[in-house]
Amino acid sequence: MEPLEIIKKYYNPNSKAFQILINHSKAVAEKAVEIGEKFSLDTKFIFEAAMLHDLGIFKTNTPNLYCYGFYPYIAHGYLGRELLEKEGFPKHALVCERHTGVGITKEEIIKNNLPLPCRDMIPLTLEEKIIAYADKFFSKQSDGSVRLRNIDEIIKDLSRYGEEKVKIFKNWIEIFERAAL
Repeated sequence: MEPLEIIKKYYNPNSKAFQILINHSKAVAEKAVEIGEKFSLDTKFIFEAAMLHDLGIFKTNTPNLYCYGFYPYIAHGYLGRELLEKEGFPKHALVCERHTGVGITKEEIIKNNLPLPCRDMIPLTLEEKIIAYADKFFSKQSDGSVRLRNIDEIIKDLSRYGEEKVKIFKNWIEIFERAAL
């Protein structure tokens, strides 16, 4: 599997959306692979899945990322899952669906009337958790650059969704940063 070739099927390589996606995904992939190495995981899979985790953003209406689709941004995960399932990569597809925030439960989808399929979308495998964790550190910028976020910023952002989300992230910090020692 070659992630760049899959991305090029859906994005014009000369577009700003492509540049934004690639720069963000490379940063996420680099951090995720570094963590995955500490756990002796399949870093080839981690790299591929991290490069493809935001594949579905072009289907969203997110003009600041040069994406002019019809869906809200929160839907990009399950939309990416659908694309990668059609491409024949079901394991990579699950990473797309499960990476948003620290995961979204079926109960949260119902309670908040989110425009998502009614099912749990939470990272289950260690690889999924690592990619979701790495993703939190890199913010896409409309000029194509990637802004590195610190832990305090990430926690502040997650706290809007409840203390349980912060608790999950802090647990990931403990697991993934301790592994780096």
